[in-house]
Amino acid sequence: MLVVKQFFRGWRGGEFSLLWVALVLAVASVSGVAGFAERLEGAMQDRSRDFLAADQVLRSSRPIDAVQLDAATSEGLDVARIVSFRSMVFAEEKMLLVALRAASDNYPLRGELKAAANVFTDGEAVSNGPAPGEIWLDSRAFAQLGISPGASVDVGERQLRASRVLVEEPDRNSALNIYGPRALMNLQDLASTEVVQTGSVVNYRYLFAGGSADLQQYVAAFPLGVGQKWLSVEENQPAMADTLKRARSYLLLAASLALALSGAAIALTAQRYGQRNLDAVALMKTLGASRARIFWHYLCQLLLVFVLAAMVGGLLGELVQNLLLGSLAELVDADLPPSTFRPFITALLSALFCLLSFAMPPIIELSRVSPLHVLRRRQDAAAGSVISSLLLGFACIAILMFWYSRDVLLTAAVMLGAALLLLLSVVVVVLMLALIRRVSQRLPGSGQRLAVSGMYRRRYSNAFQAGGIGLALMVLLSLAMLRQVLLKDWQQQLAEDTPNYFLVNVAAQEVTPLREFFDEQGVRSEGVYPMVRGRLTAIDGQPMAELDEDRQRHESLDRELNLSWAEELGRDNTLLEGLWWPQLGAWQSRSRLPVSVEEELASGLRLTLGTPLQFNIGGQLLEAEVSSIRSLNWASMRPNFYFVFPPNSLENFAGSYISSFYLPEEQRQLLVDLLARFPTMTLIEVGALLEQIQGVVGQLTSAIAVVLWLVLVCALLITVANVQLSFALRKKENALLRSLGASNRFLRRVLLGEFALLGALAGTLSAVGANICVAAVQYWALSMSPVWYWQMLPIAVLIGGLLLAGLVWLTSRQLLISSPLQLLRSE
Repeated sequence: MLVVKQFFRGWRGGEFSLLWVALVLAVASVSGVAGFAERLEGAMQDRSRDFLAADQVLRSSRPIDAVQLDAATSEGLDVARIVSFRSMVFAEEKMLLVALRAASDNYPLRGELKAAANVFTDGEAVSNGPAPGEIWLDSRAFAQLGISPGASVDVGERQLRASRVLVEEPDRNSALNIYGPRALMNLQDLASTEVVQTGSVVNYRYLFAGGSADLQQYVAAFPLGVGQKWLSVEENQPAMADTLKRARSYLLLAASLALALSGAAIALTAQRYGQRNLDAVALMKTLGASRARIFWHYLCQLLLVFVLAAMVGGLLGELVQNLLLGSLAELVDADLPPSTFRPFITALLSALFCLLSFAMPPIIELSRVSPLHVLRRRQDAAAGSVISSLLLGFACIAILMFWYSRDVLLTAAVMLGAALLLLLSVVVVVLMLALIRRVSQRLPGSGQRLAVSGMYRRRYSNAFQAGGIGLALMVLLSLAMLRQVLLKDWQQQLAEDTPNYFLVNVAAQEVTPLREFFDEQGVRSEGVYPMVRGRLTAIDGQPMAELDEDRQRHESLDRELNLSWAEELGRDNTLLEGLWWPQLGAWQSRSRLPVSVEEELASGLRLTLGTPLQFNIGGQLLEAEVSSIRSLNWASMRPNFYFVFPPNSLENFAGSYISSFYLPEEQRQLLVDLLARFPTMTLIEVGALLEQIQGVVGQLTSAIAVVLWLVLVCALLITVANVQLSFALRKKENALLRSLGASNRFLRRVLLGEFALLGALAGTLSAVGANICVAAVQYWALSMSPVWYWQMLPIAVLIGGLLLAGLVWLTSRQLLISSPLQLLRSE
């Protein structure tokens, strides 16, 4: 009963209510974000089946044994087959090279196949692909062949009817676009076409769907051979998978920061609670209470607060989870898996760990209070818990952050940065208070001088207080600024006029007519760039087969690369190391041709300035040497290249040109004229991909805003805890001033002035720190030139001052209207 009575007394005193709010936010932020991440991951696993057109896909370079397919059927699995290759399609006197896929009748097993009756129109979902004797061509193929739906085309030895327009396949990723126009036919017609012969380059895909247990058993028992691989959604939809992975990491990081701020509020509240119970503990000890009994007495009260907070925090976490999922409703249109108790349990363990780490030191110090405290009235009996509470809480947050991120370097960087910023803030505030004190001696009003004098007298506690509030505001500002930076960067990269079409296989004699066509039609082009296909065969004199395993696995070594030449550095390129062509001098006389290399490729292959390279271009060897390293903006949708050579240096090799341009939706019919005038060119449409990325970015921004509000509430909470803790130190001072005749108005002006100045200092620190953090993220994480948001400085100063002054105005009424005797007795 004593525990319950003390609990309600603490609740009325305000310590437990603030502690309860901090724990509620801790549980809600972690359970909400973790539950959202878990359900999103589950939803995307379900969606991955649509992206793969099956539950599981096997890619093979050769047909697999029919016995293995029969085994899948006997186990209750649905099986579909796709054969992909490139082939010529003939219509009257025209021919066209297309990326042709022959699919079985039951394709697709998952997802939607879309077809249309007319070219360049939106399609409608269909249950299956073309029937035997039919072929579906995409709009580009119809336009380039100069035919309409319903016409007949020849594929090898077989004539097929182009019955419909192929709009979308569920398992078509962006990489397939590079192969030009697409076509889909029935697998039953493949043999009669006789286009697949011995030595043909063919890709086989086997699609499986069925029960999870049966499918897993089949996959585990399947003997993979050379050239065979089970595909995942990350490989089939890398842009979507990477975007969601980054969003999940950002949200979990924001949740851990919210937990850290809640922990700081818990520490401050527990410190105040310990100070208010010094007399009660001393009295309990005079009545014979043991140290262990006192310890368990106060620990039970904390656990009681935790239980109440856990229930409310769990419900609030469900609300946060639904808000996050609601903001991504259009992105995650699959049926979401039901929520589980795992995120809630994770949140409970995190919050309990945080509570014990931050609140245990004050409780331990309480159990050590001497009975003589009743007589001596010492106020520093619990002061030893401050350092231990900070150290233990700091370790707690580091452990939790590592648990969430699984990244030692990230955890160490964040925690070390926070510690350094806090210490730096304390030093800066102490120096600024000393400067303000000198200036305040010339102020006319006694209230202002008294406020500054009080701040300087408590300069060290005020310094930590300003540093803590400044750090909380800095976290909030950093997340808000980073959100704007990311959104602005994405919007710049994916602006409305971002190129949505590429043209490849442009012949040299077609460059000038193509430019004239763009000018005539008012189409904005990003230019025409030369391109030669070549394979990197040796690095520093070592053939690819002799390189170490890490470099051999690099994606650039198992395919041909696009090589180009240019006189000027592209506007999406930034020179990081080395020299551009004018500074190299007479490069024509060198035995090795200078080449500029993209930064990430150079890092992955460990290329440095002067590294010799060897290329195989159409059977001819080319010796080159790294002369510079560039960074690229791949998201600009303009032609960019891993390797760029000096102007006209590759003209003797067979090649072509590439261009990108933007075409509004209402001008899509212009593509028919374009392909009719330049039938040998290949048109690549990336508009759908851009719309998908823009939609993902917009919805993720809404999800990030939800977590940002959580961090905002946590930052306000730590500010309230700081204010309440400082009130305990000002009670006797206010009692003395009241006994000397100070009015409520004078005391309120002094109190508001002191906290407004303290808030302004905290705002200054937060703005400077947030700019440094965001600039670091821009430079190292986003590879952007740092942009400084110094306009946030006056805003942060104003917000900090008004925030603390407003909180003091709302919470200081009891402190100002109480009589000196009441104030002294409250201690």
